Parts: sequence; C-alpha cells; structure tokens
Amino acid sequence: MDADAVIAAAREAKAHGSQRFCMGAAWREPKERDMPALLEMVSEVKAMGLETCMTLGMLTGEQARALKDAGLDYYNHNIDTSPEHYGDIITTRTFQERLDTLEEVRKAGMAVCCGGIVGMGETRADRVGFIHALATLPRHPESVPVNALVPVKGTVLGEMWGDEKPIDDIEFVRTVAVARITMPKSMVRLSAGRESMSESTQGLCFLAGANSIFTGDRLLTTPNAGDNADAALFAKLGLKPLVAEEPMRVAAE
Repeated sequence: MDADAVIAAAREAKAHGSQRFCMGAAWREPKERDMPALLEMVSEVKAMGLETCMTLGMLTGEQARALKDAGLDYYNHNIDTSPEHYGDIITTRTFQERLDTLEEVRKAGMAVCCGGIVGMGETRADRVGFIHALATLPRHPESVPVNALVPVKGTVLGEMWGDEKPIDDIEFVRTVAVARITMPKSMVRLSAGRESMSESTQGLCFLAGANSIFTGDRLLTTPNAGDNADAALFAKLGLKPLVAEEPMRVAAE
C-alpha cells in the first residue's frame, strides 16, 4: 500500500477511538527495498499520537532496530499453533525461526504481540501446547491475539472444513481463558473469526479474560466486524475502553 493510504487509514482509526494502529503485510520477510516506505509509515502514524504495530514476517536484527528507531512500539509475529502441530500447517519457515524473530524484536526494545490460530485441525493437546509455548517464553508477550480460523475456499484448510465450523465456541472460549490464566499481565486479544461469532460467544470470551480486540473492517485478507458493530456490542455488554498509565492497558483498540 502507498504510505499516504496507510496514514489516512490510521487517521480514520484514531477518529473512531483506536489507540494502536497495526500495519500488516503477508510477506515471509521484508526486503531491504521495502524498508524506507515502512519506516515512513511508522514515523507518520507515531507522530499522530497512536501506538504503532507492524506484522511483516521474519526480521533481521538490523531491520528490528530500524523499525524501533522509527517509532515502532509493537511487533506482531505469531507462533500460530503448537510446536508439534506446526509442521502440518506451515512449511515456509520453521518454528525456531519464529522464535528467532521474537528474540530480535525483544533485543531491539519493542513490545511483542504473539499468538496464533485455533481451528486448524489441531487437538486439544495442541491448543495446550500452543498456550504453553507462549507462556514459557523468556517474557510473556504484551499482547496475545487468539484467532479462530476463517476458512477460505480454495485453501487446504478452507476445503477441509467446508461450511463446518472449525472449532466449537466453548472450546474457543476455553482457549481464551487458559491464555488469561497463564499470562495474567498480557492483553488477550479477540482477533480473526470474531465476525462469525454470536454476541453471546463474544461476551463469554470477554468474561473468560479477553480484554482487547482488533477493530476495523478487515484483518489482512479476512473480514472483521467493523467499528459500528463493535460499538453496538460494547454498549450492549456494558464494556468501555480502559485507558490507564501503561499504554498497553486498553480494553478495546
């Protein structure tokens, strides 16, 4: 995307009450030719008073430091699933390479946003392994997005599930609850898949410990509920954004 379009989207997000703006690219890793535009986006969004977050795939130490110097607050790099199930889902990079990028992000001084996707044919033991891998990192991620798979037709997982729901609602809520228990200071973020959840399921997720959401119309390639729907849901549930002294302590972004 053109930097001006990204900055305009950030302005709109801030006007709707967002406090952090996440910029994502579905890359394996950024190329050096991409860095100048990325650094411009970060500095411009930071200048308008928003927290900044990016997800770009794997990073070198030099790239992580450059993003930090430009004003990047958070870097999102999900482990996606348990170490045991990982090889059945991802072949473009190893689980260890994921951990290596998280280490470079930490060394650069940025906060970590790291979670994964449930409903990819994993067992409950794999969901335990996924949360265990996050909870036993040297330092808990400041933000833990829990995504429910959105089956996309034409993909392997999309064809596997068809019109069937990838994960039971209560099982999803249980995953959120265990993330909250094992990482008590992290923001547990209700992320992709939310647009297909009922209001009751989302309410259960908040009761189970989710205290952050991704808002807006899209999450990379999948639809999202949108600002108006979120505002209506929050009003119905009596939820209000929480702003405290620490920037990460927000109930809705």
